[in-house]
Amino acid sequence: MGNRFDFTIVAKETATANAYIDECIAEVKRIEKIISSWDKNSQTSEINRNAGVAPVQVAPELFGLVERAIQISKVTDGAFDITYAALDNVWKFNIHMDYLPTDVQIANSIANVGYKNIVINKEEQTIFLPNKGMKIGFGAIGKGFAADQVKQLMISKGVIGGIINASGDLTTWGTQVSGKKWMVGISNPLDAEKIFSWLPIVDSSVATSGNYEKYIIFKGEKYSHIIDPRTGWPSKGVKSVSVFSKKAELSDALATSVFVMGVETGLSVIEQLKGVEVIIVDQNNQIHKSKGITFQNNY
Repeated sequence: MGNRFDFTIVAKETATANAYIDECIAEVKRIEKIISSWDKNSQTSEINRNAGVAPVQVAPELFGLVERAIQISKVTDGAFDITYAALDNVWKFNIHMDYLPTDVQIANSIANVGYKNIVINKEEQTIFLPNKGMKIGFGAIGKGFAADQVKQLMISKGVIGGIINASGDLTTWGTQVSGKKWMVGISNPLDAEKIFSWLPIVDSSVATSGNYEKYIIFKGEKYSHIIDPRTGWPSKGVKSVSVFSKKAELSDALATSVFVMGVETGLSVIEQLKGVEVIIVDQNNQIHKSKGITFQNNY
């Protein structure tokens, strides 16, 4: 999936744990063949190829993922939008960019962005992108989805505890061998190498979006890879967002959404969602958190 996955399994024997980890790897590869827009043979790529042509029948899990993505788009007023993928044509964060897109290029690309245009048919299990040039991509939700799927597979096989770490998107179940809770460290915004607080993750998930992951610097100004799908321009004002919830998929999507929405709107949206908490570090290194977050030591 273009990201590093780490698996921690609690088991009585090393050989047993290794066998389970092999199953975890196989499950991620299976999911990748469904949701990866880089794999030309994936169902997602087939949907994109058929934009403006015809609906595509897909696997139930992909259909469900698209359904949930649309719901998150509604909750975040479009700050999260899987049709952002049409913007890949103007922003290239994996290569050297020596120019910025023009306003005209941005306007042309966001003409193909809009989750409201996705046509889903529950009875037929089909997805249709009605406009040529439309694309969907799961870069802001796919890692979390995969982590949740792997976790459920391990639980179904009787694994009593573990961690799935999808490049920083974590989901846990059970406890450590010692019986202690799994803990996640929150980086000090003034020194990313240091932890200023630890938070327990009990049968839960956390995902972080940051402007340090992928970016370009043009004429001294930093442009993050996290694009506001409503404007076509990189989001500013926030350094990192960590979202805590039961599902890695939801945490993944909301972390991106809050990054786009900004501190005030982001906090307001999270406070309205049951069982969801957030920590935001703004561009001035100030920490903002939802009401349910309690640090073990003060920053």
